[in-house]
Amino acid sequence: MSGSATEQTMTTGQDTVAAAAASPGQPQPYAELGLTEPEYQRIRDLLGRRPTDAELALYSVMWSEHCSYKSSKVHLRQFGKTAQSPAMLAGIGANAGVVDVGDGWAVTFKIESHNHPSYVEPHQGAATGVGGIVRDILAMGARPVAVMDALRFGPADAPDTARVLPGVVSGISFYGNCLGLPNIGGELAFDPCYAGNPLVNALCVGVLRPGDLKEAIAEGPGNQVILLGSRTGPDGIGGASVLASATFGAEGGSAKRPSVQVGDPFLEKLLIECCLELYREDLVTGIQDLGAAGVACATTELAAAGTGGMRVRLDEVPLRDTSLGPPEILMSESQERMMAVVTPADVPRFLAVCAKWGVQATVIGEVTDGGRLEMTWHGETVVDIPPGTAADQGPVYQRPLARPASQDALAADGPARLARPGDGSGLRETLLRLLAAPGLADPTWVTEQYDRYVRGDTVLAMPEDGGLLRIDEESNRGVALATDGNGRYTLLDPYAGAQLALAEAYRNVAATGARPLAVTNCLNFGSPEDPGVMWQFAEAVRGLADGCLTLGVPVTGGNVSFYNQTGQTAIKPTPVIGVLGVHDDVRKRLSIGFGVDGAPLVLLGRTADEFGGSAWAQVVHGHVGGHPPRVDLAAEQALAAVLADAAAAGLLAAAHDLSDGGLAVALAESCLRGGLGARVSPAGDPFTFLFSESAARAVVAVRPGAETEFAALCAERGVPAETIGAVGGGQLAVDGCFEVPLGELAAAHQGTLPAIFGRAAAPAVTS
Repeated sequence: MSGSATEQTMTTGQDTVAAAAASPGQPQPYAELGLTEPEYQRIRDLLGRRPTDAELALYSVMWSEHCSYKSSKVHLRQFGKTAQSPAMLAGIGANAGVVDVGDGWAVTFKIESHNHPSYVEPHQGAATGVGGIVRDILAMGARPVAVMDALRFGPADAPDTARVLPGVVSGISFYGNCLGLPNIGGELAFDPCYAGNPLVNALCVGVLRPGDLKEAIAEGPGNQVILLGSRTGPDGIGGASVLASATFGAEGGSAKRPSVQVGDPFLEKLLIECCLELYREDLVTGIQDLGAAGVACATTELAAAGTGGMRVRLDEVPLRDTSLGPPEILMSESQERMMAVVTPADVPRFLAVCAKWGVQATVIGEVTDGGRLEMTWHGETVVDIPPGTAADQGPVYQRPLARPASQDALAADGPARLARPGDGSGLRETLLRLLAAPGLADPTWVTEQYDRYVRGDTVLAMPEDGGLLRIDEESNRGVALATDGNGRYTLLDPYAGAQLALAEAYRNVAATGARPLAVTNCLNFGSPEDPGVMWQFAEAVRGLADGCLTLGVPVTGGNVSFYNQTGQTAIKPTPVIGVLGVHDDVRKRLSIGFGVDGAPLVLLGRTADEFGGSAWAQVVHGHVGGHPPRVDLAAEQALAAVLADAAAAGLLAAAHDLSDGGLAVALAESCLRGGLGARVSPAGDPFTFLFSESAARAVVAVRPGAETEFAALCAERGVPAETIGAVGGGQLAVDGCFEVPLGELAAAHQGTLPAIFGRAAAPAVTS
């Protein structure tokens, strides 16, 4: 939907329910609003009349792909079978998942996409993506305590990447730093498939007491509906809800380009503190954040979740642009807004708290017992619908799906035909080339623009395997988080690729010493109208659901992002999986850095000749084909148990999971992180030993004197453990193959992103 189409057809805002009923044949711009003819007809059938302009706008955003999950819902139901966890306090359907982590604490976390807005306006698109996910966490009754981001761009040296990436990074940095939230980790990847369609997935985590959990529900006739926060403006009208169903043209243009939301993190900071005080004083009976679909979404979802209805006076909504009419007010995605339901007796105190924080708050309606969502505009009724028809009864599509004809050829084109380095010199060159590849290079250029330690509770952050936060100063209990995804693996086998993403995030959390507990996800795919894309999606969801069930970690919620493609070319299927774990004592955390001289190095897990979809194949040969590494979830569970138990017992000095680039890249990263070198002896073929991407593996540095106890722990859990060398010296040495001084490793690893983007990282801005 273009802004001009809306302005031309919906500027008066005077189409009332009575007028709509009296003019059944008057044409309406449903197609411009993203509705199909059958969907429009269904709206008419539900209402028994032509909808008003305001009602049409409301249904168009509520039935959009972004808000209704109409193409994905039939598949997402599989996640329900993973939810049988006593720790889960809120799950799919809530603003964010909530899990009990012990010691009287609960944690809420969620990841969402802001892909298309971040291509159109990189800084504001990414900034408001952070703001939106933070409000999801706030709406659960929690204090937001940290953010993460999973970023994917086109080729690092492409002109458009030079436009998009710095803007995205500055947006994330600006908004998160101004809020005073540490950014504790994430991902940075590059692939030609993301050119013109970057992936910007933002995660937030919050903490609360289990009894303080809030619900998005409007109950109690007579209770007041209060809109608090920013005034409503024209920015983002139909933004996320319509952009989520738009595909960009081959030249990067889009026929649907509504304005991207504009964020004000300083106002959001006040809104956070204001809401937390309202919660402490028990002044809220229900609350919802305003994100995609704005007032339309907040009112319909609050009313639909209750047992009655709601009456709203749209002319009471505070505006930044007085020319806006009901359709624009309903569709606006202006940021930094929340909607609360408050008992009449508590309204004066509620408004006083808001005034104390400088947050505008306006009573715009009340809860009713009529079971209808009614909205008026200067006394005239412009919306009168059963709220469930918009919130819960949108179209549900069983999209056609078909395994692409190209899948067999892709699987047959394995990496066996690719030339491998024939001697130590070639192995050395391969390592340095991988370390310097943009997707494997040191991301400090990005992460130094984020404040990782504000609030004082960050224990681990990038470049560690997972972020780790202390949530209780007395017990030192903490939570660890990691996000992972691999579009190459998922392209080769969507079922296995989703499980490998889950397994890596699970493994990364365990590598900090934490016990994995729960999962969130952001599923990034092409158009659901393409049967091949829908096959990829269905297989990935099935794989993730089966994997979570096997590992015993529930899916607590997440996000689906469709239409990620340029013209007819879809991105590689990219499910990004976030895993949250509990750390009983963060003082016993594990870092990736080799910092104890003489510590024996032990390789955990089984190594096989597995290079399908590997970093080596892509970086050195530009090749993606064959089969991804074998999935062994039982081995992942056993490895995670060993890492957590060994950390608790103080047996390890360091731990690093093995993934992109295999053991060689992991060793180099650990040496650079800890400041000490290492010497290892290959077992079998040196190339496979160094660069295989077999899953369920980690390399650990054992504390001297703990070797026997650690070996017994591995044997008890059935985890293969092979001593391959020791920490020490000023170089990474592979016996019989090569040596590389740490300085040369650092030069290769640390120089890539600054060289491409042409400047040092900007200093972090703190609140």
